[in-house]
Amino acid sequence: MDHVARDSPARLALFVFAGIVLVETSLLSLPASTSSGQRAPFVDAFFTATSSVCVTGLVTVDTATYWSPLGQFFIAIGMMIGGLGIMMMASILGIVVSRRIGLTQRFLAASETKSRLGEVGLLVRAVVVVALSAQAILFLTLTPFFIREGDAMLSALWHAAFMAISIFNNGGFVVMRDGLGPYAGDWTLTLPIVFGTVVGAIGFPVVLDMWRRRGHGKKWSLTTKLTLVTYAVLLLLGALLFFLFEWDNPKTLANLSLGDQIQATLLHSTVARSSGLATLDVSSMTQSTWFLLDGLMFIGGGSTSAAGGIKVTTLAVMFLAIVAEARGDRDTQAFGRRLPSEVLRLAIAATFLASIIVTVGTIALMEVSGLPLADALFEAVSAFATCGLSTGVTPGLPTAGKYIIAVLMFAGRTGTMTLAAALALRTRRRVIHYPEEWPTIG
Repeated sequence: MDHVARDSPARLALFVFAGIVLVETSLLSLPASTSSGQRAPFVDAFFTATSSVCVTGLVTVDTATYWSPLGQFFIAIGMMIGGLGIMMMASILGIVVSRRIGLTQRFLAASETKSRLGEVGLLVRAVVVVALSAQAILFLTLTPFFIREGDAMLSALWHAAFMAISIFNNGGFVVMRDGLGPYAGDWTLTLPIVFGTVVGAIGFPVVLDMWRRRGHGKKWSLTTKLTLVTYAVLLLLGALLFFLFEWDNPKTLANLSLGDQIQATLLHSTVARSSGLATLDVSSMTQSTWFLLDGLMFIGGGSTSAAGGIKVTTLAVMFLAIVAEARGDRDTQAFGRRLPSEVLRLAIAATFLASIIVTVGTIALMEVSGLPLADALFEAVSAFATCGLSTGVTPGLPTAGKYIIAVLMFAGRTGTMTLAAALALRTRRRVIHYPEEWPTIG
């Protein structure tokens, strides 16, 4: 196993991830997992399992009414495993059981988190502290909310625990029967969603770096600086554009007070990047807003986080390269550091591969379901970016369409670069270099 992990950690990670999805599917296929006591159809169990482990939140059946408390428990466990990462979870279990992390777990966790082998132990411990602390805070914050809403104590505790897991891990599943729509103006729910989504989406290495160098922002790593700046710019820009597109829409913002409009705008700019926990009806939004949300979902959150998408650092690197080219600079720079050309190549490769996957998925959805382009594109981007926002067409998709969405969720969560590395047979090293010649560009 160590040999396989060392030679092809990405490929082994894909197999392990797929295995977890299949185990989750078998658990949700149990009659006890449904509220009716009948076995769930395989496509619904498989779709829900994939959505849970890939922390997406797209559903074909209603989470609150279709699944029993046991089924909801399995969904919550899937979100916890998927949010932390399969190999990160294995490393945590290794510490719990044997007080150390084995070589296999180190290789796989290092591959999954893009960190150095020697940093894995420290990063795993930081992940445990951050994950447990954030979810505990969310649980303590949400419990009074559900008690106030009339839930019995045990029900309130379970709903608070489920939603804390869903929010922090950017899972997107909702356990309330009426969804989040009735709480569009309720700060006691929307603020925890914004807080938990951001903490879960900026990335564990970023949180660790900020904690280790607290009070010394200038010493933060380049990844931390790029992540925080890009994330904040996209959050504010997304909120501004969302407000401009929806402020006069009577089905979304128009009938809310100014305070509730600001709250809803901030919430949807945040959740569109990862968790998908919307309080407004996405199907009632304008198509301009849909296109905006497509872009925010496609970008996603920070690297090594619960969020999907191409990641904010990828966007930042490409933007900086464009700025450098426009200025005529030979080097791409950021915060006093020069970016290697290999980083730009990786950013371009990840973005292009993600675009191809979304394009193929969109076309496939239109072919099997007859959906218009806007709906098919929105569903495909949401699935690939593991966001979970939907225009409401997911439950009505034909069986083939549901499997297409499941494949997109799996590809988005495992990562385009992980998929590329897993599918590559070998690393090619050329000993002969051809003469250099520039083709005409533009």
